[in-house]
Amino acid sequence: MRSEIHEGTALQYITVVPDEYTEDSSYPLVIMLHGFGANMQDLAGLAPAINATGYVYACPNAPIPFNLGPGHTGYGWMTPRGGSTPEETAKSEALLGDFFDDVFKQFNVSPGGALLLGFSQGGGMTYRCGLGRADRFAGLAALSATLPDEDELAARLPEERTQPIFVAHGRYDQLISEDTAHSAKSFLESNGYNPEFHIYDMGHEISADVLNDLVLWITGVLPPRSV
Repeated sequence: MRSEIHEGTALQYITVVPDEYTEDSSYPLVIMLHGFGANMQDLAGLAPAINATGYVYACPNAPIPFNLGPGHTGYGWMTPRGGSTPEETAKSEALLGDFFDDVFKQFNVSPGGALLLGFSQGGGMTYRCGLGRADRFAGLAALSATLPDEDELAARLPEERTQPIFVAHGRYDQLISEDTAHSAKSFLESNGYNPEFHIYDMGHEISADVLNDLVLWITGVLPPRSV
């Protein structure tokens, strides 16, 4: 696979494409949003494990830098632990929406030809920015995810609520409680969704078991390009 960093009109991002990819070819797109303190490289490494030949991948860098220690800068979509303001969150949402426009145009992706996946804070952004874009995203995957305000999410939901959603969380997650995943499941089900829900014997991570189940789900929701 080949990777390349792009500046973008809104967010810097990295793309990962099959060796056989050409600009006039057509592939389904998987967008992956990293968690707080990481960067666009963090989830790009999942691409070969998901499928090395059947998808193109795009991973944006969250817009807000945070000093995590001497010489170590991480990025986030918002200030964690309740420190975010509505204005900060709205700006990240707007930038992410512009990023979607960039990569859909770059890869010439048709409506419904993409999937949105996020880990931790990126999973919260997946709910926030994906539920209202069911026309664009064939499915959403929220891994060890935060859960935005439920009333705010409810206001964004489309009339048709058939979008497939994969929810995975660790039983021993010390950063985001397992209760958060159960709250997400209850919210989605009470609003007409039928999420695929998994709890794993793990912490705040993406384990091999998560990846195995996720790959099967992705393949069913957004089939890879046939070689």
